[in-house]
Amino acid sequence: MDTKIVQKNNITIAIVQSTEPIITDVQSALDFMSTVRYKTGCDRIALNKEAIKEEFFDLSTCIAGEILQKFINYNLKFAVIGDFSCYSSKALRDFIYESNRGKDIFFISDEYEAIEKLSSV
Repeated sequence: MDTKIVQKNNITIAIVQSTEPIITDVQSALDFMSTVRYKTGCDRIALNKEAIKEEFFDLSTCIAGEILQKFINYNLKFAVIGDFSCYSSKALRDFIYESNRGKDIFFISDEYEAIEKLSSV
């Protein structure tokens, strides 16, 4: 797991990259949140899509809802960076669309856009 810190609009954002899944279930998400917040002091985090277990993107598993609710409960803004066009699920597309309209959770195509979203909310 590689972490870099970016500042924009006086807001500090942790950008995390991993080639292996870091978030695989609710407990690993909580561990991830705690680790990043402790090591960086950031309450805004961006993570590449590959660092999240693929089942997260199957909404029927309920994993996404449970994990994202933890980010909200712990007052963390979170962006997932990646290409989501490979998913054909209308429910997932709608979920991504609605998340991106909010202020806490984003599904973004690149790091620059993630920084923009996380620094403006």
